[in-house]
Amino acid sequence: GDGFRIPDIMAESGAVLREVGTTNRTRIRDYERAINERTRLLLRVHPSNFRITGFTERPSLEELAALGRRAKVPVFEDLGSGCVADLAANGIAEPLARESSRAGAAVVSFSGDKLLGGPQAGIIAGEKKIVERIRRNPLFRALRVDKLTIAALEMTLKAYHRGALDEIPTLRMIRLSADEIGQRAVAFADLLREVLPADAEIRVRAGFSVIGGGSTPDQQLPTHLIVLASRIHSATQLEERLRKPPRGGTPVVTRVAGGRLILDLRTVFPDEEAALAASLAQAFVLE
Repeated sequence: GDGFRIPDIMAESGAVLREVGTTNRTRIRDYERAINERTRLLLRVHPSNFRITGFTERPSLEELAALGRRAKVPVFEDLGSGCVADLAANGIAEPLARESSRAGAAVVSFSGDKLLGGPQAGIIAGEKKIVERIRRNPLFRALRVDKLTIAALEMTLKAYHRGALDEIPTLRMIRLSADEIGQRAVAFADLLREVLPADAEIRVRAGFSVIGGGSTPDQQLPTHLIVLASRIHSATQLEERLRKPPRGGTPVVTRVAGGRLILDLRTVFPDEEAALAASLAQAFVLE
């Protein structure tokens, strides 16, 4: 993330990264050929923020783990987005952290935010002896998270433990159905017709939500969008006014497509709708 690449990070650590296979086709024998007496780790990085489609091939994690056992080299999988709850019913197909461990990965790393829905942090889980070795590294103290991050992460994980996924804002947004959002969108559009200028174009149409944030790059969630336009102001002008409101105003991040302003209530809580309507009204009347 933030422009840093895995090879750069490895180089800074002093490790030597040996690439295996090709961009779209990698087989288990490619890993076998790359292992030598200096090999200390087999690394697999999940493409959580991009996809390679078409003619692709790569060994399963089970195959890689079996090779690691034969070569006495642990397998480390970086999952990136860190999906902990099964979101397949919501149209999100991402590998689960526990599945990686069950498949034989000695160590799994993933984000504390993104699909996990907690604070921004990096999580390393796996075999106790390896995690303890990482913990004893002098860099651990310099890179450890603070107490507030730990408290926020603890509350997030407790919500998972209780099965209260809707208490986690990210998961609550992902799990909203298109019908639920559609009902709210229609009601909110009616509210906007009362507060926006008479010449404002206001309509609701079906569309898709994209999770973003370095996760699920090729997956979309069905939703209903509120489409707005003004005869006086361009969509770009409205977008900038909402994002940079006058002093004391609430910033609003929207999308622009086809010369129209796009709102998706998936990322707006019901108790925020009044403030959103006020911000929109202000943006539409500013000269």
